Amino acid sequence: MGKVYRHKPGAPDEYLGRVEPENGKAYRHRRGPDEYLGRVELDSGKVYRHRRGPDEYLGRVRLDDGKVYSHRHGPDRYVAEIKSNGRIYRHKRGAPDDYLGKVEGMNSLAEGGAAFFLLLLVVEGDEIETGDTQ
Repeated sequence: MGKVYRHKPGAPDEYLGRVEPENGKAYRHRRGPDEYLGRVELDSGKVYRHRRGPDEYLGRVRLDDGKVYSHRHGPDRYVAEIKSNGRIYRHKRGAPDDYLGKVEGMNSLAEGGAAFFLLLLVVEGDEIETGDTQ
């Protein structure tokens, strides 16, 4: 099981939830039963947010190199990179990428894509900008 942690400089990393390697389902940790957030297709790297009706397609991770692209009208936008050691970096145009967190026990780069879109992008109700930042 891939355990997802958000990096906190000068403090222990915060446990956010998990991604199951058998089916790609992502869960946010909370008191009581964990909350199901969505899933990643392990064979394609496509990430979907759970919602009523059809799930919402958020983006994809390329399984050969860990590059993450957010879905939008027109060409998808490069927003992050997943390293084989589980570390996740948000892309910043013209500057060094930001280290966001990690997935411990990651079996596939697809799990890292689910962690990025479903757990790290929205932390405590704050959405992290995925656009090209300067």
